[in-house]
Amino acid sequence: MGNTGAVRTRFAIRQGRRVVALRDANSAEEAAIEHVRSLGSSLDEIRRLGGAAVSWRGAVFRAAPAREADAAPGRDGLRRR
Repeated sequence: MGNTGAVRTRFAIRQGRRVVALRDANSAEEAAIEHVRSLGSSLDEIRRLGGAAVSWRGAVFRAAPAREADAAPGRDGLRRR
C-alpha cells in the first residue's frame, strides 16, 4: 500500500465517559467504525449517529481527537485508573 498523503489523527474512542481505545484514522467517524469493527461487528450492524458517533448492539461509541490525558491505555487498549 503506499503513503496516500492523507493526514491521520489519533482519536480517543469513548463509551460513556470512559476511553476504551485509541485509533489513528482520517476522521472521527472512521475511527469509531474501525473500533466497532474490531469488536466483531459487521457494517450492517453499525448505526451512524452523526459524524463522530456510532451505535452497535445498544452501545454508543464516540470519537474525538485524543488529548494527552487519553494517551495512557493499557496493552489491551483500556485505560487504567
